[in-house]
Amino acid sequence: MIMSFTKWFLFFVFLMLMGTVQAQENLTGYWQPQFAVNYQVSGSYSHNFSIANRNYIVNDEEFTLKVRQLDLAHFSKLKMRDNQSIALGIQYRFRQNFEDGENELRLTQQYNITSKPHTIRFGHRLRTEQRITKALTTHRFRYRFALDFPLVGEKLDPGEPYFVGSFENLLSVAKSNAPQYDTRLSGQVGWQLNSGIKFQMGVEYRIEDYGSGLPQDILFLLTSAQLSL
Repeated sequence: MIMSFTKWFLFFVFLMLMGTVQAQENLTGYWQPQFAVNYQVSGSYSHNFSIANRNYIVNDEEFTLKVRQLDLAHFSKLKMRDNQSIALGIQYRFRQNFEDGENELRLTQQYNITSKPHTIRFGHRLRTEQRITKALTTHRFRYRFALDFPLVGEKLDPGEPYFVGSFENLLSVAKSNAPQYDTRLSGQVGWQLNSGIKFQMGVEYRIEDYGSGLPQDILFLLTSAQLSL
């Protein structure tokens, strides 16, 4: 049943993305690889360090491969219960080094709660962010619903694949600017290579500023590796 659900979900995402690529002239495509390290300080407190590189693959209706930015991020997470946690994050985005645009400092506050009534785990995440540049500070409010489950059996064992899907809505507000509404849909397949290493790959589709007259369609190809110490 889970495998059937996954196939239909990925088929739906594929059709939606192909339709978007063919129908939209304002589509931008990126490839974003990421590497992250999780460090468990104690039973309830952990750190996460990550580096991500965003590269153009479709820009101005042309295929290309050009670096857009580099992100360095750190999160400190405190588990309050088995299924609830809070976290604080800081991120710096290097953009001026690669193209016209401002570097950015980002501060993040997060609350996460999960439930697992059966094989599928559900997650709800609330985030507030402050995106700080020289010109402007933007406050962003985010809600994400996610699910994940093993693709083989009812328990994830080393060497076996799993599926992760999410849907997220965002509201961005800044002084003298109109509010901006974004939405994101993603699906990824991952592998638990061993007890400490995970690898994921998939796609994410974003509609940015969909309340305006000219929303932006953005497609991401995502690859990531995660090491837990």
